[in-house]
Amino acid sequence: MAAGSAASQGADVILLEKNEKLGRKLYITGKGRCNVTNNTDIAGLMSQTLTNPRFLNSAFYAMDATDLMDFFEKQGVPLKTERGGRVFPVSDKSSDIITGLMNFLNANNVKIKLGSQVHEIIQVNDTFQVRTHAEHITADAVIIATGGLSYPGTGSTGDGFTFAKALGHRITPTSPSLVPITTAESWVSALEGLSLRNVKVTAKNDSDSTIYEETGEMMFTHTGVTGPIILRTSAFFTSGITAIHIDLKPALSHDQLDKRILRDFADTKNKNFANALGNLLPKRLINTIIDLSKISPDKKINIITKEERQSLVTLLKQLTLTPTGTTGYKEAVITKGGVSVHEVNPSTMMSKKVPHLFFAGEVLDVDAMTGGYNLQIAFSTGWLAGQKAAMMKSQQENVKQI
Repeated sequence: MAAGSAASQGADVILLEKNEKLGRKLYITGKGRCNVTNNTDIAGLMSQTLTNPRFLNSAFYAMDATDLMDFFEKQGVPLKTERGGRVFPVSDKSSDIITGLMNFLNANNVKIKLGSQVHEIIQVNDTFQVRTHAEHITADAVIIATGGLSYPGTGSTGDGFTFAKALGHRITPTSPSLVPITTAESWVSALEGLSLRNVKVTAKNDSDSTIYEETGEMMFTHTGVTGPIILRTSAFFTSGITAIHIDLKPALSHDQLDKRILRDFADTKNKNFANALGNLLPKRLINTIIDLSKISPDKKINIITKEERQSLVTLLKQLTLTPTGTTGYKEAVITKGGVSVHEVNPSTMMSKKVPHLFFAGEVLDVDAMTGGYNLQIAFSTGWLAGQKAAMMKSQQENVKQI
């Protein structure tokens, strides 16, 4: 987006891509469907941006969600809006988004060099030397749009942080975000692959204060938990989450759930406890809940005490997990942290320390929730950086002519 934006303003642009094809990371976004943005206004985009939202004000005004959707429609990529405002290509193919961007590059005569990994960017007077394994390229302006550290197999290996640091920029500490969470409890491995819908997750800190809370869908993994509400919870992991409580029946209060269990028990009073939860829980979850309840699976329903039943209700309303970490960058949707925005002009995306050095996308210390917001940030900052880089090049030429 940055390359095409600059070229559309008449700049002579070279796009250096370390991979052998464009858009490898874009290809896997949204499980291959590419949730390209969220159909909301600028206030909506800002509200879902977790880190430094005000920094993105100019970028969102330069290209908001409506502008981005219009852009892709003009590139021949029809879009659709789904639940939660999430925008996808009608085809459900991320490759169509990549094709639209390639059409944009080609239409504006961007020179694309694949397999060109940049090793070093050096400032030489008023220009830059961009060095790859094969050549040294002199440039009047450079836009660093290398992504972060997430999904390193797609080429995001933190190169941009290295370049920025070498050029004098401070890097805010980075961490994986929107990522599965690992837990201390060994029983989760038996539930691997089990999805739970309409459950409420509450993340707490050491002081038992709520850090984040949401109702939706989650899934157990061999080492912990994942799924939409867990990924969003992980965005607050660095805030000190020490416990995750799962309410398996959020639509029922404690008393309502107790009455529901009493009714179920009344219908199965001559059965064993192990056979009394079939109408209440997914089959795969029953044995785990029985084990955690400390009620013997062979105990007859009609002799379960009130205290035991109340304990069961509490367990179902507050199934507790102890987070130990995350699965890391290899499974993280985004990278939290990056180039400090205090050293970047939000109106232009240009460095405050190095003239004509620009930044765009995940390399910056900005991040948002799931739902298309992070791609919108990438495209908005890329568009603005490209526009301003080309404009400053043009102004520079005018000064020389004068």
